[in-house]
Amino acid sequence: MEYHTHNPRQTQELAQAIGTKARAGQVFCLVGDLGVGKTVFTKGFAKALGIREDVTSPTFTIVQEYRQGRLPFYHFDVYRIEDPMEMEEIGYEDYFYGEGVAFVEWADKIRGLIPPEAVWIHMEKDLERGLDYRRIRVEGLGEVEQ
Repeated sequence: MEYHTHNPRQTQELAQAIGTKARAGQVFCLVGDLGVGKTVFTKGFAKALGIREDVTSPTFTIVQEYRQGRLPFYHFDVYRIEDPMEMEEIGYEDYFYGEGVAFVEWADKIRGLIPPEAVWIHMEKDLERGLDYRRIRVEGLGEVEQ
């Protein structure tokens, strides 16, 4: 499905709608250029899980765990991963196949490790449509009510 948002609030609301569908053991993969709004999206998704902590990008720690929501939320940022096998060192399988939801920014960098049933979210800008416009494609989830 393809969605269009015109400001950060709409992007966060779409992410919340997607987050309400999240189930234990799911992996969500977020792909998009720097500055496209991945963290804004992630915050909305986490809010749908009941996460009240401030969600920030775990760029230097690779994964940040949040456990106080309806499901544990494992937020990965794999931007700095040079070799997908670095994920082995942090025990990614425990997160991907555990009792929570894994949410992976820059997931295309570790595509070979992503389970085939993962949900893929692609975010793109189109400056001709405005600075805050985003085209968001969601694969593997079905239609989302906003």
